[in-house]
Amino acid sequence: MLTTLHTAYSDTRAADLAWALGREPLPALAVLDLELAGATLQLRLLGASHQVLLEEEQGSCSETVACMPGSSTPLPLGVAKRIGDWEYEFAARVETLSAGSFAGRAQELLALVADHPHGLAGTFPGSPHAFTAMLAQRTEGQVRWRTWHAYPQEGQLVVTRTRVGVRTPAVAL
Repeated sequence: MLTTLHTAYSDTRAADLAWALGREPLPALAVLDLELAGATLQLRLLGASHQVLLEEEQGSCSETVACMPGSSTPLPLGVAKRIGDWEYEFAARVETLSAGSFAGRAQELLALVADHPHGLAGTFPGSPHAFTAMLAQRTEGQVRWRTWHAYPQEGQLVVTRTRVGVRTPAVAL
């Protein structure tokens, strides 16, 4: 699903993004509710980037990547945590692209997500290449999602990937 977000582009630098687990739902500009084999997943586009809410029999998880005033946790390159019975893994990277490459990559990503049944993308006013996009899936008992946060004025694309799955017990030898 592709939508235009009717708001000011509030997180205008990749360096302003922060990461948080466990935040309450924040006001969303666009929402996609998904059922993925027993997991309820809500993809949320915020004026300041994204939030994912996951509910499953084993518990719940909330991930927020956004410009959050007062946040002391900048966007990490990687995180691995246990959340109840789950293992949570998060990774992020920043791609810096030339203007031409950025425009092509933006079009490619928006086309990928726009027609995907588990995809949500929103473009911001002012630039056709200012967007946040999200894509979710469930494979092998794990819920996974990827996100892309575009900053055309910097030529930067912030790419994240997350995996949440039930912790498997260690096998005794």
